[in-house]
Amino acid sequence: MPGMDLSELRTVRLDREGAVAVVTLDRPDRMNAWTGRMHTEYRAVFAHLEADPTVRAAVVTGAGRAFCAGADTAALDGHAERGGYDPGTPPDLATPGHGARPEFDHAFAWHFGLRFPVVAAINGPAAGVGLVLACFCDLRFASAGAKLTTSAPRLGLPAEYGLSWVLPRLVGIGHAADLLISSRVVLAEEAATMGLVNRVVPKGGALDAALGWAQAVATEVAPSSAALAKAQLYADLHGDVGTAVTRSERLLDETIAGDDYREGVRAWLAKRPPEFADLDPGPGPTL
Repeated sequence: MPGMDLSELRTVRLDREGAVAVVTLDRPDRMNAWTGRMHTEYRAVFAHLEADPTVRAAVVTGAGRAFCAGADTAALDGHAERGGYDPGTPPDLATPGHGARPEFDHAFAWHFGLRFPVVAAINGPAAGVGLVLACFCDLRFASAGAKLTTSAPRLGLPAEYGLSWVLPRLVGIGHAADLLISSRVVLAEEAATMGLVNRVVPKGGALDAALGWAQAVATEVAPSSAALAKAQLYADLHGDVGTAVTRSERLLDETIAGDDYREGVRAWLAKRPPEFADLDPGPGPTL
């Protein structure tokens, strides 16, 4: 992992719950405000997870009462003083998720290239780049009353990090226009009606809900199938329906001859939990 060892982590914490990794943004005194160091550490952690074949899912959350309150105010002030944007990251950033598709080899979009699903446990406010991060996860579970906002227009900034691409695909153009242009705050309950979050749970329950979903996938779903489904989902967003059908037919022919299909059928017939093999380390499938 370029430039960083996990023993050097200061702003991100990594824990394991069996085959599920829990990645925690860990600046609770600053509501987990995003900095260049956090960006660097976050990518380094996911490069580490990508290289571990025993990881079958990941959950991202925030320490304390917030998910991520957006860019640190000190960094925002520094950009204004310099009259330009400085990400505060080293040139040798880790590159998790890279190599699956060229479109994914960019900041935050690399989540789409990972072989395993990533669930955002939105335990509190998610603003600006914090909302970007949540949107590039595959699912979002939010605690009741959690506040979400794009923030950028109120600071005189454009939509950040491809949010103008991902947000309409989650909530539709009308809702995306509302959130991107007004940057108004929406609570988790309204966000759920838009499709921005998958599930609203009682306050304090986002992490448990996300872990429950991730553990079910890690123990009940073939990692190969999870990786293929994720790869198909994001590849097909960039293509046409005919290509999607043709690709799925090809993949069906390939997977039905594989060990995971045989194990899945045997487990189903025997009414027992399946025992699927781990995938080789690396990014998700190249379709």
